[in-house]
Amino acid sequence: MRTLRRWRIRLLLLFAVVIGYGIRIAMASRSQFGRLLAMGVTLNFFFYIMINASMVMGLIPVVGIPMPLISYGGTAMMTVMFGFGLLMSVHVHRQIEIPRRPGVIL
Repeated sequence: MRTLRRWRIRLLLLFAVVIGYGIRIAMASRSQFGRLLAMGVTLNFFFYIMINASMVMGLIPVVGIPMPLISYGGTAMMTVMFGFGLLMSVHVHRQIEIPRRPGVIL
């Protein structure tokens, strides 16, 4: 039982590290779009974890969201992987600044 508890804590710490890297990537981006995109993907990952952990603890009703990168859920896994791809793209292009043009709505 003790080793299972240690693995749970380690898993949550690893998730915290991934979320921390996502926030760091968002803050390192020079463009507003990159910051918003990276922070949105990171928050999406955070909410997946928090909703699943809350369901397991019995704090909220069961809604069927799998634990990211652990449980198999087809669409959820695809959105997490797609989000990580966007996060890596923001990291690669973090030095590119997208100029803002006032008065243009597109």
